Amino acid sequence: MKPRASLYLYLFIPLALVAAAGTASCSKAGLHPTLVISAGATYPENAAARELRRYFYLRTGFLPEVRTAASLDEAPSNAIVIAEKGSGFLDGLTDPAAAALVAELGAQEYLLKTARHHGKKIVLLVGGDGPGVLYGAYRLAEHLGVRFYLEGDVVPEEKLRRFHLEFDERNRPLFAVRGIQPFHDFPEGPDWWDLDDYKAVLAQLPKLRMNFFGLHTYPEKSPNAEPTVWIGRPGDYAEDGQVTAAYPASYQNTLRGNWGYELRKTGEFHFGAHLLFDRDDYGNDVMLDLCPEPQTPEDSNLVFNRAAEVFRNAFTFARKLGVQTCVGTETALTLPAQVRNRLRAERRDFTNPAVVRDVYKAIFSRIAAAFPIDYYWFWTWEGWTWDDAAPAAVQTVTTDLAQAVRAWQEAAPPFKLATSGWVLGPPSNRTLFDQVLPKDVAMSCINREVGKAPVDPTFSRIQGRSLWAIPWLEDDPSLTSPQLWVGRMRRDAADARRYGCDGLLGIHWRTRILSANVSALAHAAWDQSWSTVPRDLEKEIGPMTGQHVALEDRPIEGAGPDEPVYKDVRDRVFAYNIPVPDGFCDVTLRFVEGQITRARGRVFDIIVEGKKVAENVDIFARVGRFKAYDLTFLDVEVTDGRLNIEFIDRIHYPAVAAISIKGDDYTKNINCGGPAVADYEADWPDTPRFLDSLDFYRDWAENQFGLAVAEDAAALLASVDGRHPVPAVWTNGPGGLQPDPRPWDEVAPLYAFVDNFSALRTRVMGAGNLERFDYWRGQFDIMRETGRFNCLWAMYNTAFADARAAGSAAERAALAKENPLRFRLELAASLKRIFGGLLDTVSTTGELGTIANWEQHILPGAWERPNAELRRLMGEDLPADLELGQTYKGNPRFIVPAVRTSLEAGEPLTLKVILLSKAEPVGAGLYWRELGTGEFQVQPFEKVDRGVYRVRCPARDVDFEYYLKAVVDSRDIVWPPTAPDLNQTVVVFK
Repeated sequence: MKPRASLYLYLFIPLALVAAAGTASCSKAGLHPTLVISAGATYPENAAARELRRYFYLRTGFLPEVRTAASLDEAPSNAIVIAEKGSGFLDGLTDPAAAALVAELGAQEYLLKTARHHGKKIVLLVGGDGPGVLYGAYRLAEHLGVRFYLEGDVVPEEKLRRFHLEFDERNRPLFAVRGIQPFHDFPEGPDWWDLDDYKAVLAQLPKLRMNFFGLHTYPEKSPNAEPTVWIGRPGDYAEDGQVTAAYPASYQNTLRGNWGYELRKTGEFHFGAHLLFDRDDYGNDVMLDLCPEPQTPEDSNLVFNRAAEVFRNAFTFARKLGVQTCVGTETALTLPAQVRNRLRAERRDFTNPAVVRDVYKAIFSRIAAAFPIDYYWFWTWEGWTWDDAAPAAVQTVTTDLAQAVRAWQEAAPPFKLATSGWVLGPPSNRTLFDQVLPKDVAMSCINREVGKAPVDPTFSRIQGRSLWAIPWLEDDPSLTSPQLWVGRMRRDAADARRYGCDGLLGIHWRTRILSANVSALAHAAWDQSWSTVPRDLEKEIGPMTGQHVALEDRPIEGAGPDEPVYKDVRDRVFAYNIPVPDGFCDVTLRFVEGQITRARGRVFDIIVEGKKVAENVDIFARVGRFKAYDLTFLDVEVTDGRLNIEFIDRIHYPAVAAISIKGDDYTKNINCGGPAVADYEADWPDTPRFLDSLDFYRDWAENQFGLAVAEDAAALLASVDGRHPVPAVWTNGPGGLQPDPRPWDEVAPLYAFVDNFSALRTRVMGAGNLERFDYWRGQFDIMRETGRFNCLWAMYNTAFADARAAGSAAERAALAKENPLRFRLELAASLKRIFGGLLDTVSTTGELGTIANWEQHILPGAWERPNAELRRLMGEDLPADLELGQTYKGNPRFIVPAVRTSLEAGEPLTLKVILLSKAEPVGAGLYWRELGTGEFQVQPFEKVDRGVYRVRCPARDVDFEYYLKAVVDSRDIVWPPTAPDLNQTVVVFK
């Protein structure tokens, strides 16, 4: 159903004007409507009313009344009536058109409709169910000018003066399942989340009209067991889910060395970064005093029980908000060594499928007792992305899944099953799981090649079950750098829809730096009016997916007169649907390998007109690189006016140079990926990996930075979206650096957009807009300086190699003190600028993880070990200018890593506050009052250690607002930066 109004407003209306339809002056009632709910209002109805009350207050400065009513007749004129469709509160609605629309609402749908009831004008905010009510409330808040992101809300500072209560909007999601999949393993992600982090993120999901939150669990020794999912025997847990027999498991912490992170105490961090952490062995609260991992059986149990308590609290909250939750393990299930030993002591063979089934029953039953989830998913192995799978390995997985399904059926837990992982199915048959699993098991997978590859078209070959595509909101090789992928998110969402998926999720680690990407994916799950991607696969002409790749300018051996068509290929192509006359024809597929440099690097099967005609095609293994390789298939029958050629990838993605078709009375040649050449037609235009994003960035930039710079900022960001340089790579871990041999003068122009963006700052108005602008400016500055660091590093390496190659030790030492030392000093200055930017912009838990990445992963290889080599070559200590130091030299600032916008009744607000400062603060406290009324009361900070403080507000049943204030060096600092005019607000859900 096409929405009556676009879900997301890409309007550029001054905030002093209307935020909804119409521009006429409106009455006071428009700014101060009464919010009406039934006397027996549900949790979502209550929450929606309190949320709207909050956002009306923030936008207008006035608090609307929330009125409970016994019937709709008690609603006053200009009221906003909030109700679920089935509540009965709207029975008797006298507006027949509005009543008909309400009756049509389905699950997750919402209606915003101006109606008449007994002559009174009212606004109906109706949901087809509880989540639909919340979606409608947050949509109305968007009409007020508020925007929602994973990291929090953005509220314009200028008060709304005019607002017109005229609505005619009904919407339903394009995907039934929409959400995120934060990935455990690095400190940038949920490994460092505490309960407040989970709840802060979960509370934002309904605001983004998302309803799913899933977690993966790594197995023991790959690289280490994680406590998200406990694995064990029946009887190894109590009735309440508390485990009584476990094994060492841990989340990432600063004393655990893996993924390229070297263990390091936070007290050793540089430039004042140590002030961000209250203890040396830093991790989330599950790991408190148990880092790097538990050492006793009792502590192993404690880790799992602490994790379960976090999930019980967080996932119970999620369920109230209509957010489905999911956890899971990899398949085939890895039994921890201690579990195997316990089974062995019972004389039970842990390789026996029946024993595995009992373990699964224990897993499922323990979860059911410990915390609520809606799905348990099984993750395919990452190795199946890059290599084929032996038949025995595939059989092991299918046996494991069969036992898991049986265990689920026997245990009957209150959740469903799903698959996920790095691939949809094994390389030999991507649809295999569809053939062996019951249809009520959902299937999903993340995009391959860390998101560079598109959504797997294999989804389109699976029918009759729930299917969830999972694009990458960011990739881990670039985890320390900004990643703008809005156009890619849109393309992946459009592909997921046309392949028949009913789920759209995003995999990620960080939050704030992904603001645009998350928002784009969230809204693409509701509205794709911007899409230029064909919806109907049956009518698609030409190639399905794929991009043009030009090969090196060198001869193609064996190509003969057709050599020009081998000079380029269409890569990542999955199918061609070519219009040809019905009848028999001969088909020749022409290939050349120009990218892969090893056997088993690219392997695929070929299906022509529904018949598999070739298996395990490995161009490199058969002929090597830059050699023509042709396959001809005779007497292919076409019966529907289309020659259908499918390439089924096993490893990597197929690439094809040309297609030749010869029928009885026609010949058709296509130069795949290239222009017309000789008697070969030009290929169809490339399928863009990135769709246009300018309209998105207009709205995003306006709400992040303000109207004054929105148009210019949007044009700049859209121009680099998906095209900006990425100076970070995988170096034995995420977000690493490596020397760049190119001169900086050659690389610098790639970062020209950074100065162009910075130049907009003088036009940014408002403290909130300026803080957000400086965040992004700082992130782009770090990105560019990192690129410069990589170039300096390469120059240093060259100079160091020259010095090391000199004759005598004295000559080597003398040369080392010249160019290598000079470059080293430049690198030190570059690091100071990078860390200055990091400390200026750190604002979330994930960004604390980025600091740890630099300290534990990047600096050891890029700074410390090269310094030690230079010291040895010089034969003396390095100059003091190469000491990075620990002193913080930046401006004082507050950091609140987890910002809660809502609490549950009886829940206190406990804030972790970091005060990054050279001097001790005076009078640091939290100033709070009931929302919109009364004097502010002060709650003093309690110092934990270093720059970390804690402040606690007792539980209360009223909504409230607060800000933080301290005096540092006779200077007031506040948080949020808009305080005390626009404060942080907290709504209490009941």
